[in-house]
Amino acid sequence: NHLDLESIQALNNGLKDFTGSLIFASHDLQFIDTVANRIIELTPEGIIDRRMNYEEYLADETLKAQRQKMYQLA
Repeated sequence: NHLDLESIQALNNGLKDFTGSLIFASHDLQFIDTVANRIIELTPEGIIDRRMNYEEYLADETLKAQRQKMYQLA
């Protein structure tokens, strides 16, 4: 749960270079953006599945509108 900066960097770099599959949930935006290359968001109205990093996912205007619509319907 609580890692020092050196441990966080080692974990991020190790997972970034990992070639297998990994499913994770995190509140650490830097960790998500460094490690994730596919975002799967579970919404009340369905699933959004995109192959991109988290920064791109949040910046995509089409996805913003889609997410907003999916959460308003719930």
